[in-house]
Amino acid sequence: MIGFEYYAPHFLEEALSLLDNWREKAKVLAGGTDLIAQMKNGRARPAVIVDAKNIPELNRLEWDDGKSLYLGAAVPLSKIITFPPVMEKFGILYQACSIIGSMQLRNRGTVGGNICNAAPSADSAPPLLCLGAKAIVARLGGNRIVSLDSFFHGPGQTALAPNELLLGIEVSAPPTRSSGCYLRHTPRQDMDIAVVGVASFLVTSTQKNLCQEARIALGAVAPTPIRVSQAESILAGKVLTEEAIEEAAERAAEAAHPISDMRGSAGYRKEIVKVLTRRTLKKALETSSIQAE
Repeated sequence: MIGFEYYAPHFLEEALSLLDNWREKAKVLAGGTDLIAQMKNGRARPAVIVDAKNIPELNRLEWDDGKSLYLGAAVPLSKIITFPPVMEKFGILYQACSIIGSMQLRNRGTVGGNICNAAPSADSAPPLLCLGAKAIVARLGGNRIVSLDSFFHGPGQTALAPNELLLGIEVSAPPTRSSGCYLRHTPRQDMDIAVVGVASFLVTSTQKNLCQEARIALGAVAPTPIRVSQAESILAGKVLTEEAIEEAAERAAEAAHPISDMRGSAGYRKEIVKVLTRRTLKKALETSSIQAE
């Protein structure tokens, strides 16, 4: 690891000034679980580290009852998964955050870091895409809001400019009669990177098994996490029969563009997309039906 300057600002303005001054030479540290590893193996060589853990604006974890959930970029995953509104109302996000790394890593790692690292396999990304999350981004002179659909530009690449900082993620309250499920496939049960990750989210009507809206997102099968509108359109406005779910799973697999590597071939990953899409849709429908009873 090469030498670097370290700053731990307690004020947002100070952090933004550092980023504005150092630009591409600086890296932001929240939990550090990805960044430190990248620095050790030479993939990241920043001249300056800006530690964001002490900035109050990045440590907000708030539920505006009936409106939205706010996840500060520096809030540890372990705190998010024990936050009652996440556990009770955002099950799909809870499922994903609960399986990121080990308990020790969840005590350090953050959703902000998981998103800004921009790995195609990031577990929190597919659920957040399904939930319509928005990134709150700050720079000197003001903030801007970026839909998570537009946040990922490629492996390790995001919409953040070098002088910008992710403040947090905002997620609107889920609609009534909605439910979601996130599943991933890994060679090992725990502490592994997803070979494929699938999140499915359904909004159903009072008519049994009638889908008002479907959202499906995939991880680890394209340069970025992706929504698959081709599969979603198969289900919207239709009764969720076995045949409809199977067709949606087929469309999701067709939309995937995975690579072949030591962890799985492209063909294998496409088949897993189909399996996990089918399973997550059925689980989301089952949970939605239980909630309606």
